[in-house]
Amino acid sequence: MKKIVIALDGYSSCGKSTTAKQVAAELGYAYIDTGAMYRAVTLYFLEHHVSLTNPKEIKDALSHIEIEFHYNPKKQRNEVFLNGLNVEDEIRKMYISNMVSEVSVIPEVRRAMVAQQQKMGKKRGVVMDGRDIGTAVFPDAEVKIFMTADVDTRTKRRQEELLQKKQLVNYDDIRENLLKRDHIDSTRAESPLRQAEDAHLLDTSHMTIDEQVEFVMERVTAQLLRNEYAAQEQEMNLER
Repeated sequence: MKKIVIALDGYSSCGKSTTAKQVAAELGYAYIDTGAMYRAVTLYFLEHHVSLTNPKEIKDALSHIEIEFHYNPKKQRNEVFLNGLNVEDEIRKMYISNMVSEVSVIPEVRRAMVAQQQKMGKKRGVVMDGRDIGTAVFPDAEVKIFMTADVDTRTKRRQEELLQKKQLVNYDDIRENLLKRDHIDSTRAESPLRQAEDAHLLDTSHMTIDEQVEFVMERVTAQLLRNEYAAQEQEMNLER
C-alpha cells in the first residue's frame, strides 16, 4: 500500500508528540519531531552566543548545524543529535522552552529547518508533528490534524512531564511560557501556527492519549482505503 505523510500541528502540550509517536509505531512509519529540531538550533545558538538580531551570525551558525534522529532501543525512542552529540534531554529543559519560539520565528531558521524536514519526508511514510507541517512543510500531506486544548490542561500536562524529568517548575511560570509561545507562534510572519483548511480539528482537553491515537488512526485508515480504491480504479481503466 502506498505510504503517505501524516501532519500533526497544534499548540504546545496538546499531546502531539506522544500521539505522533504511537501512530508512527502502529503504521511502521518514521516519526519526525520537528519541534525538537528548533530546540536543537536554540541550544546551539545559546551555547555559541549567536545574536538573534544579526543575520550574518545566524546564517553562519546554521551552516554549522547538523541535526539527526537516532533510535535508542533501550529507551525505545528517537533521540536528537546535534552535530553528533546526543542532546535529547538537554533540549527539553525549561531554559530552552523559554527561548525556542524566539529562535523559531526567525525566517532563516524556519527556511533551513523546513528544507531539512522536506528532505526527511521526501519518500513519504512519515508522521511529523510541529506548528506548520500541514501548511508549509507538507501542504500536500494526505492526512492533516490540528490539535488544541485549553491552556490549564496544557499547563498541568507540561508540569507533569517536567516532574517526570525531575524538573520542578512553578505552575504560573509554565502557563505564562505556554501563552507566550502561543502568541509568538501564531503571529510570526514566517509560517505562523494556524489550522490548514483541510485539517481535522482535535481538541484533546478531555481525551486520553489512546483516544487521540484512535482519532488519528481512523482518518489515516480512511485515507489509505481511498488511496487503494483510487489505485484499483486507475488500474482497471488502464486495462480497458
